[in-house]
Amino acid sequence: MRKISRSEDVSVENVYRLDGRVPIGKAIPFGLQHVLAMFVANVTPLIIIASVAVYNGQPFTAIETARLIQNCMIIAGIGTMVQLYPIGFLGSGLPVVMGLSFTFLAACLSAASKDYGIMVGSIIVGGCFEGVLGLTAKYWRKIITPILSACVVVSIGLSILSVGVSSFASSSAYPLGSWQNLLVAVITLTSAFIFHTSLKGIAKQLYVLFGMLVGYIVSIFFGMVDFGTMSSTVQSLGVVAVPQLVAFKPQFEIGSIVSFCLVFIVSAVETIGDTTATCTGGLGRDITAKEVSGSLCVDGFISAVSGGVFGCSPITSFSQNVGLISMTHVVNRFCIMFGALAMILGGLFPPIGAFFTTLPACVLGGCTVIMFGSIMMSGIKMMHEAGMSNRNTLITATSLCLGVGVTQVDGFFDYMPSMIGEIFANNMVAGVFVVGLILEIFLPKDPKCYES
Repeated sequence: MRKISRSEDVSVENVYRLDGRVPIGKAIPFGLQHVLAMFVANVTPLIIIASVAVYNGQPFTAIETARLIQNCMIIAGIGTMVQLYPIGFLGSGLPVVMGLSFTFLAACLSAASKDYGIMVGSIIVGGCFEGVLGLTAKYWRKIITPILSACVVVSIGLSILSVGVSSFASSSAYPLGSWQNLLVAVITLTSAFIFHTSLKGIAKQLYVLFGMLVGYIVSIFFGMVDFGTMSSTVQSLGVVAVPQLVAFKPQFEIGSIVSFCLVFIVSAVETIGDTTATCTGGLGRDITAKEVSGSLCVDGFISAVSGGVFGCSPITSFSQNVGLISMTHVVNRFCIMFGALAMILGGLFPPIGAFFTTLPACVLGGCTVIMFGSIMMSGIKMMHEAGMSNRNTLITATSLCLGVGVTQVDGFFDYMPSMIGEIFANNMVAGVFVVGLILEIFLPKDPKCYES
């Protein structure tokens, strides 16, 4: 039998397969497309946290914040690499992109405003807690039924729609909702649609990247791109910068640790939803117990590394990249690896990261609105596959109504413990999961109970 050479294994058609080599010239754009989809969302939580954080009684300087941004890019790249190519029990082997999570923002702000060390210590303990949940996933995963997973995925899509629409109308040069922002966003969105409908073959799947490129060029003429931030970053950190590691001494405060552990449970649910949507929307199959366990271990243990070693907030799977996979069906790990490498290089070479930060929000929003919507549609598809029996309809209707509804009513949790409000008031995913889980456990499973 003739041996197949390695060059024959390299094919552009492999972009639609989980494994297999893709020509590097084709693989890099697909990887960069993922970085562009999540870059701003990845660095934003840390920028917000650094603006209120104190360490040993001193607020953060601009240089310290810049170093943290550098570190958050590196840890996002490392987390993504481990998800793509597992190390032992760490990693799912799925095309999952990791980044800093908005889910922890309220808890991080509360802890970091007291002392950054409290936040770091809570992340270390909470991350290990979720990691242990991942190792034991086979014992409790069965309670996450298909209909409950579908509700969580829909809520993930709903929870970030406002982020996409806000980006659609925003830029640093003009006020929210100005005609300049909206015009650039519409041009970006229209360009993406044109590329999707007119291009053929593999190039068609790069329509998001091409749309962003057109929007970026247009935004330059509107004065939305500030290249001055690039030069200031380079002046502060240099062309090459070694990351500052273990810069914050952890403090362990029991109240903060408990709060973070509860939010890590929510993060675990989001990761299960994201990885499930990746499998159903990108690979056309159900997720396995091993993949669930590996993805949660990365979510938890690498978050502990993110806090303890890099001084960053926890990382989790990024829903916008799940949406990108659902739209393009490009699931090849080799391609997405270049996105992870770009994030790591962006951290080691500040000018690269600084260039990504010049991308105006309205350009990003022009593409993310369709990506975020596609996540919600993946959840609706999962609902259809789970079957909308009377019982499943009750679970879906009640969990979505309450979980989403309480986030729309200011003051709903005013007379409850503050910890409950911090978890559920601004996180519909948590509410949908808790209500859905309670109903899943206590509602009778006998179909006769639901007959009229």
